[in-house]
Amino acid sequence: MKIALISEHASPLAVAGGVDSGGQNIYVANVARQLLEAGHQVDVFTRRDRALLPLISDMDGVRVIHVPAGPPMQLPKEQLLPFMDEFAAFLVELFRRESRRYDVMHANFFMSGLAALSVKAALGIPLVTTFHALGRVRRIHQGADDGFPDERFSIEDDLVALSDAIIAECPQDEADLIEHYHADRARIQIVPCGFDADEFRPVERAAARETLGWQQDEFIALQLGRLVQRKGIDNVVRGVGILKQAFHASARLYVVGGNSDAPNELATPEIARLRGIASECGVADQTVFVGRRGRAQLRYFYSAADVFVTTPWYEPFGITPVEAMACGTPVIGADVGGIRYSVADGVTGFLVPPRDPVMLAVRLDQLRRDPALARRMGEAGLARAHAKFTWRGVGESLAQIYARVAHAAPAAPAITAVEATQRPRRAAAGASFS
Repeated sequence: MKIALISEHASPLAVAGGVDSGGQNIYVANVARQLLEAGHQVDVFTRRDRALLPLISDMDGVRVIHVPAGPPMQLPKEQLLPFMDEFAAFLVELFRRESRRYDVMHANFFMSGLAALSVKAALGIPLVTTFHALGRVRRIHQGADDGFPDERFSIEDDLVALSDAIIAECPQDEADLIEHYHADRARIQIVPCGFDADEFRPVERAAARETLGWQQDEFIALQLGRLVQRKGIDNVVRGVGILKQAFHASARLYVVGGNSDAPNELATPEIARLRGIASECGVADQTVFVGRRGRAQLRYFYSAADVFVTTPWYEPFGITPVEAMACGTPVIGADVGGIRYSVADGVTGFLVPPRDPVMLAVRLDQLRRDPALARRMGEAGLARAHAKFTWRGVGESLAQIYARVAHAAPAAPAITAVEATQRPRRAAAGASFS
């Protein structure tokens, strides 16, 4: 098949760990690679966010097309919706010029879906959508801090109604689609995120700690991922504080992530807030901010830790718990969304309520006092990751869905050409593509 992956704000070429660079970037990159390895032709369409980017970049055989839409600079994803008409117009004109028709589009996030709807209307190409996060669910958890306009809800309603297939990343995602968007269960398929077994594998703990320069005899907890408030990293800091104050036990907390390789409060303001909380809790000297790290280094961090901790308020899936399990490390995760699906409570780690640092401290102390339990959980997590969450399995599942929608009659009502032209079209002049 010839497959178009659309990911307007999350380029597969971006370094993960920044405010708007995380799980979706990793998802798109790995799905593209797996589809390519399976013999499909894959193009990824993402917004041009730097002036010097070429129209087309090569990612080991996958074409990454930087769509000119809006100013060629990095912008928060919450500011990109006004540029989606331009994004869509470019796609329609480019798809028309292609010598071979795309068999299917896979839109990632609602703005990519909005652009893909225009292509579907104009050219009839089937559409598969993964939302990665749902606007109504986000609004429930973030309230006034949600920077997206209410228009997002109606766009998502249209996508749920008009996509030929919808990918839910976990059972909670499916339930949210049905409850909040009245989605047709028959058009929802659950396909999780995954990990790359070449990238994430266990490293002997002593060797990993030596590589990182960590103390061999400390109990170490790791938090890794985007440093944004909804990830609940403040809850982890408070949990380490309660472990010290109430349980008279010490844990070193390493926090990996941010917008720069060195921890920088100007580049990543969340670091300043978290450092203040660590001081209030009496664990400033036990809380270490590492900065952003490349993917090739992450297995050493996961393997060096006694436990990986992630307690977001909500999480559509969450790739980091799977990566930690793939490195043989037990996980304490918030009992929400995809973490509830990936972490087997009491088997591969523990699930705890979000924003409950006391229960987090209880579980940290349990693993600290019982290294044999932690080791068994790590081994069980490694087995579970390989059984359920490999990118190869994800790619195979998606390819089956693509083939079905590409060869089937439309499963959703078609949108008319009139509807397709209701928004202004501003194709990029002089763009060439071959």
